Amino acid sequence: MKIEVFALCDAAVDYSGKLSLLGAFDGIFARETPVVHPQCAIALRLRVSRTEEGRHHLVINFIDADGHPVMPGVNANFEVRIPPERDSVSVNLVLNIHQLRFATFGDYAVDLSIDDHPEASLPLVVVQRQPGTP
Repeated sequence: MKIEVFALCDAAVDYSGKLSLLGAFDGIFARETPVVHPQCAIALRLRVSRTEEGRHHLVINFIDADGHPVMPGVNANFEVRIPPERDSVSVNLVLNIHQLRFATFGDYAVDLSIDDHPEASLPLVVVQRQPGTP
């Protein structure tokens, strides 16, 4: 399985097999803590080969710099069927997240595991905006 897209963004949608995303980011700026990001999405596009056809389990965790979870992990199962005329297919997954909360400023990560194997990690930093900056 190959990850073609793994992004934290403002919004994402799967429209007839096309993954569309808006506003990919890796930083959140705020004046004070706790920081609550009202809405965002994880956009994921996987390339699955014929030998990987079947049921799979995905886990996404938001963690702090010490490896502690920021929110409960997201678990999802998905099934892949590949038509006989194809050697692989793409699978789009969109996870919408509301009221994502960070207790402190600092470094975070979004970790992705598939079938109990760590596959990718996105860095995310929550930065204190200085007084007088927009």
